[in-house]
Amino acid sequence: MAGIGPSSSYNEARHKRQLRGWLTYAFASEVFVIVSLTLFLPICLEQFARDNGYLLPEKTQPCSLASANSTRIASPQEENRCVVKIAWLWIDSASFSLYVYSASVALQALTVISMGNIADHPPHRKRLLLGFAALGSFAAMLFFVIPSSSPVWFLAAPLAICANVGFGASIVALNAYLPFLARGTHEVLVAGALGDDTQLAAEPLLPHDTPSATDSNVLAAKLAHDNALSSATARISGHGIALGYAAGIFMLLLALIPVRALGGSTFALRLAIGLSGVWWAVFSIPAALWLPGASAIEARSQDTDEIGQERETKWSARREIAAAWKRLGGMLRWREVKKLSNTFKYLAAWFLLSDGFSSISSTAMLFGKTSLNMPPSSLIVVGALAPSAGIFGSLVWPIIQRRMGWTNKRVLVILLVLASLVPAYGCLGFLPIFQHSVKFGGLTTPGEMFVLAVYFGFILGAFQGYARAFYAELIPPGEEARWYGLFSITDKSSSFIGPLIVGLIADTTGNIRYAFFFLVFMVWSAVPFLAGVDVERGREDARAYRYGSRSA
Repeated sequence: MAGIGPSSSYNEARHKRQLRGWLTYAFASEVFVIVSLTLFLPICLEQFARDNGYLLPEKTQPCSLASANSTRIASPQEENRCVVKIAWLWIDSASFSLYVYSASVALQALTVISMGNIADHPPHRKRLLLGFAALGSFAAMLFFVIPSSSPVWFLAAPLAICANVGFGASIVALNAYLPFLARGTHEVLVAGALGDDTQLAAEPLLPHDTPSATDSNVLAAKLAHDNALSSATARISGHGIALGYAAGIFMLLLALIPVRALGGSTFALRLAIGLSGVWWAVFSIPAALWLPGASAIEARSQDTDEIGQERETKWSARREIAAAWKRLGGMLRWREVKKLSNTFKYLAAWFLLSDGFSSISSTAMLFGKTSLNMPPSSLIVVGALAPSAGIFGSLVWPIIQRRMGWTNKRVLVILLVLASLVPAYGCLGFLPIFQHSVKFGGLTTPGEMFVLAVYFGFILGAFQGYARAFYAELIPPGEEARWYGLFSITDKSSSFIGPLIVGLIADTTGNIRYAFFFLVFMVWSAVPFLAGVDVERGREDARAYRYGSRSA
């Protein structure tokens, strides 16, 4: 068979080592997201501001002494409201965390755009990934040494920003390896070798203008190769999600021990964040040893990168950053969008789906706290159940896909429909039967939150894996980092829409349950874009894509 030679066993062993490196970094970095970014970091930043803030309206009584002094009279709007002075501005302690997160998202977007060209340059992809991993993990570990009583407590804000930027940028570089690793799996190599043999056998036997059954064999072999590549990409992506979730849950349970023992003190919160940074740094070491270097990527990509030698001789970081911004503007021109219309259709669907799925999670947690009056301990359990079920989902759905013969696109549509049932179930709570006659159903009791957390987590884990795997099929070879950067920006740029509208609905109606109707609509609004993606044409367009060419 073409492509299968005496060195195949060595190449297979090397590929397994490279894959272990990729999975190990997912295992290392996802801990920061689950433990710090979504749980302890926002709470810690608010606590830092509260420990240094003052109560309205006088701005003379420290917030930290509010519980000890209950004689103060304030209006209902101002009661217990804490503000902290940053430079010349007074900022609400709760808003401080939101502002820091917004700044980190904005800087993360600027970073991933700037690094696109550099990360697509094989000698620098791995260096970028490890450099941003070091930045993020070290920033998280510095929370060990900065107490809220320190005169430089406000440095917690840039540390949080650096940690989030480090994570986001390193994940873009990590995702750029996904198509490369999928192409190196055994089943994809075998399918490609069979396709080559079929095509070689057909050429000497047939005139070019004579259709034959052999043409069908070539097309069938090509389809088999594409299906094998699609399946391998989804499986690798799913395993990365599962390992990341497993690590995050383990570290979350470990961090809860000191947090509970120390009564949720600021030190306990700093300790949890610092430990996530230590985990991130330690498990990045095997990833540094095993991830493929420049020579491996260039060897497999040399036929897709026509300007490789030019980039090698003329490479400059400053020039590459400037070129990345220029290239982004060019990529978004209508002429370029038409060349990759299916890729951009999927990005439009992703814009809605990423915000929809994250809004379902955050709205459900807020609904549990405000409408079902669930205590923080129960909400933490709910927060742990979802990623636990996500591990199972990310491993089981590729097995279901393989047995049913489904494409990645079909799996995504099924997951979308199943996810929309969560807010739809919440809408049932408006029915009188669930408000008066029946004491269970329509998300009217805390017990239902635990069941829905498992159900939604089972879907969410698979969705995250398939979302990036499906996108990998639609991006031009050799430009993975640049396009995964756009994938990340699309995700981040939509992240404010869902929470904003949910907040407006809650403020206007006085009942957050009405937001479930909006969430159903938001998830289903992605269906026309996703259904309009022609995967086969998208693959061909991506393979043939040349930036700046006149062909449409």
